[in-house]
Amino acid sequence: MFIVKVPGINGLGKTIGCEKAGNEIIKCLKEEIYSNEFGKAVNINEIDLEEIHLDNSDLEIANKIIYKNSFDMFESKEKTIFLGGDHSISYSLSKAFLDSCKSRGKEPCLIIFDAHPDCMSVTKGSEKYPNHEEWLRALIEQGFSSKNILLVGIRNSAEEEIEFLRENNIKIINMNQLLENLEETCEVIMEFSDKKELYLSLDIDIVDPVFAIGTGYREPGGLTSREFIYIIQRLNKIKNLRGVDLVEINPEKDANNMTVKLGARILAEFL
Repeated sequence: MFIVKVPGINGLGKTIGCEKAGNEIIKCLKEEIYSNEFGKAVNINEIDLEEIHLDNSDLEIANKIIYKNSFDMFESKEKTIFLGGDHSISYSLSKAFLDSCKSRGKEPCLIIFDAHPDCMSVTKGSEKYPNHEEWLRALIEQGFSSKNILLVGIRNSAEEEIEFLRENNIKIINMNQLLENLEETCEVIMEFSDKKELYLSLDIDIVDPVFAIGTGYREPGGLTSREFIYIIQRLNKIKNLRGVDLVEINPEKDANNMTVKLGARILAEFL
């Protein structure tokens, strides 16, 4: 498995601290996670680990660096896990994934687990570096086909986001649908990516803040950590899974390191 730390933040000042998540998750993986739940030992020395070094004071250059580095990884690696950072990094990562799929004649698919749709209107002048509330809208407006996007677990949307999702016919599985029959819904999610290259974007606020308090936008009514780990285990069986990002974990807002440890546990399940 190839793991890349991407300490990018562009969250209106509300995600400061997320840039530390990658280091903290890897530290926890090394010191506290001995195996995944299937009994595969976690050996940090056997994991390919890199970092995309960024200057968050220059967002345009930071996004160019994320795009270039991740494009090269999509071209050369079977599967890559990106550790944010906040959700703004998913714009350049997903754009690189889209362009890599095009270069290889593959159809891309994007499945997002998030409490929010991140489809606010893109701030004028920041189209090349949308923030964490705008990134998905910018990605769609710049060419990612909405028919190949699935949003899972959305439970708090602004009026303009609801309208944008409706106008673009973006498929949504809300929290009630997800939990009505978790096993069957996982099958639906997996079928959505059939015959396509898959990229997963995982915002930790998909999990209820009771289990993951260390994030900036806490939304009650989310998944339990048990439910989310089960979903990860199912999705990891998808053979065409090419990329994953795990974002919005903020160690500075955590309690007893539990959100960081959940992030490390999620990472271990992708082994």
